[in-house]
Amino acid sequence: MEEPQPEEFSTELGETPAVAAEIFGDRLELAVRYAELLADAGVTRGLIGPREVPRLWERHILNCAVLGEALPEKHSLSLCDVGSGAGLPGIPVALARPDVQITLLEPLLRRTTFLEEVVRELRLDNVTVLRGRAEEMVGKVQVDVVTARAVAPLDRLAGWGLPLLRPYGQMLALKGDSAEQEVAEHKAALLKLGAEEWSVEVIGADVVSTPTHVVRVKAGESPGGVKAAARRAKAARASRGGVRRRR
Repeated sequence: MEEPQPEEFSTELGETPAVAAEIFGDRLELAVRYAELLADAGVTRGLIGPREVPRLWERHILNCAVLGEALPEKHSLSLCDVGSGAGLPGIPVALARPDVQITLLEPLLRRTTFLEEVVRELRLDNVTVLRGRAEEMVGKVQVDVVTARAVAPLDRLAGWGLPLLRPYGQMLALKGDSAEQEVAEHKAALLKLGAEEWSVEVIGADVVSTPTHVVRVKAGESPGGVKAAARRAKAARASRGGVRRRR
């Protein structure tokens, strides 16, 4: 009896979708180069599965880039992409929205090394790579928007992301079809973490064939809750003390 042969699958990146020019404009060439880096080094370093290569554009890059249209209207907007991994959604958003200052936060060295190489090659002057865990950055990182994609369940993600927000900031979590269910299950946790409003939105429906489901969580005056506020205050005091000692 013959043994079953392993299933064959394509590892070719394929052509750049026409809609990519609409999303990235004069930065399309940079987006194409990012796709090539993901399909090459991203795969060999284990950041992207080889089966994902043929659908990198539709399922990953464009699916993330449309998040740019969901960002709040604000001058000098700052954003932190928690658990950035291979740079999704942070780098596509940075390419689509060069006016936004973006921090890619990632704890693993091999991933931050890849991210630093991408940022350097694409000359993304609106992007900073930071190695560390979100819970270590409370009081050190404060931004208007936190993003995350396929990182953790909503309650845990909010526990990591909301404390990094400025008062009345927003967390945008890219989720699948389970978005509504997760919101329903974790309302109590969101309230405890200082959230005041939340909603599920579908974005990019007029641009990509698979729209992006986003959970938008709006924080109140104390993002992350009482404990996060205390940690931010402690970090601020330590920072002021450090300045006095240097003098």
